[in-house]
Amino acid sequence: MTIRTILVDDESLAIQGLKLRLEPHEDVEIVETCQNGREAIRAIKTHKPDLVFLDIQMPGFDGFSVVQGTMDVEQPLFVFVTAYSDHALKAFEAQAVDYIVKPVDEQRLADALDRVRQRLADKRQAQEAERLRGVLAEVAPDAMHHFDSGEDDAPAANRFEKLINIKDRGQIFRVDVDSIERIDAAGDYMCIYTADNSLILRETMKDLEKRLDPRNFQRVHRSTIVNLSQVRQVKPHTNGECFLVLESGAQVKVSRSYRDVVARFVH
Repeated sequence: MTIRTILVDDESLAIQGLKLRLEPHEDVEIVETCQNGREAIRAIKTHKPDLVFLDIQMPGFDGFSVVQGTMDVEQPLFVFVTAYSDHALKAFEAQAVDYIVKPVDEQRLADALDRVRQRLADKRQAQEAERLRGVLAEVAPDAMHHFDSGEDDAPAANRFEKLINIKDRGQIFRVDVDSIERIDAAGDYMCIYTADNSLILRETMKDLEKRLDPRNFQRVHRSTIVNLSQVRQVKPHTNGECFLVLESGAQVKVSRSYRDVVARFVH
């Protein structure tokens, strides 16, 4: 798997230094270098790279403007490389894979590339699953129910988030999805509960559900999602409702309209 890459920095020495540090990584192919944001936008739309190493502070269009200016095409993965650490929050809000502060440390760069490889592998597996779905629908529609039944759903599962970046109280928290116990909705805000913390995420429940593996995370109430692996007991209640007792001891009510979820535990 070759990672087609563009380097963007207004300092030529910075580009040369990054090139040297990328040389040991044989799967990284540098297809273009750019010295300003306008060049970067044109290059991204022309070359359609997998990855862009992007400086933030540049004359004219800065790094965030480059991200904004490429939203009308399939965007590459972005790793911000900058001399300033105070842009980290905004970088993660822009869905950057990583944020590296200059001077670039070789191990730090290697870690960022590992994250990029994982993201690209997940994306390509999801694309391959979708391609196969299309082929089956065209040439063997009777086989589609096997594909959709989850008999071999490992590739599809890889498209779901493993880590979620949550900006809360002026900090970025990288939360392991498996550690999430439950999620409560309050309008466009989600309260994420883990065993030892609670964090506020500004996102709708509908959008958050798309990022979580439904085999593990199920809605049990119109405003509550539960990690099924955290359930330790089911307690019947009145009117067809019940409570799920979680690993932490917390109890979550399951409304009647979601009682089919409970069937996973009682059968």
